[in-house]
Amino acid sequence: MALAPAIADAAVFDGWSDAALVSAAGMDGVDPDVARLAYPGGAMDMIAAWIEGVDAAMAAALPRETLATMKVRERIRALVEARLGAVAGREEALRRALAVMAMPQNLLRAGKLGWASADSMWRLAGDTATDYNHYTKRAILASIYAATLAVFVDDASEGKADTRAFLDRRIDGVMRFEKAKAQLLRPGIERFSVARFLGRLRYPTR
Repeated sequence: MALAPAIADAAVFDGWSDAALVSAAGMDGVDPDVARLAYPGGAMDMIAAWIEGVDAAMAAALPRETLATMKVRERIRALVEARLGAVAGREEALRRALAVMAMPQNLLRAGKLGWASADSMWRLAGDTATDYNHYTKRAILASIYAATLAVFVDDASEGKADTRAFLDRRIDGVMRFEKAKAQLLRPGIERFSVARFLGRLRYPTR
């Protein structure tokens, strides 16, 4: 993982290739053959190590005690923004990484990496769900993060304002959905029942 940021810098010019690995190893004074041993899976191993570094940077930027002072929506937004901050300046490396991950042979592993990133964010946010919500929360956040990255790599607006606006809209949509879902699933509240409605039509209350 220690070499991954340097490989990302080199990937801007050489892609996620052996040439990038050799260049990064040279800059860090590492034997290229030793460096290759750390990434036997080639590009995807290098990208996975970079993502692991982003996870670590996110956790360092937002310790649990800091997140504890925020609302859930603010925590998720801050965590995604911390990840974006960790890759800022390496947009071309990110673009090339996304292209590698989109290759058919890499889709399964890319999905696992996206899931792991979402899981890291939810765990830092304090999520302890163990039922189906555990999975739906991570699936939704993974999709939001992936979509946000796609906007981020092409965002030329001042301070990545367009990316932040996009992220806010996506999170707002999810929060509205979660609120509506909670109301529908809340026990003991009066909800519309088709069966009860039809029954009243047939047997009107006197």
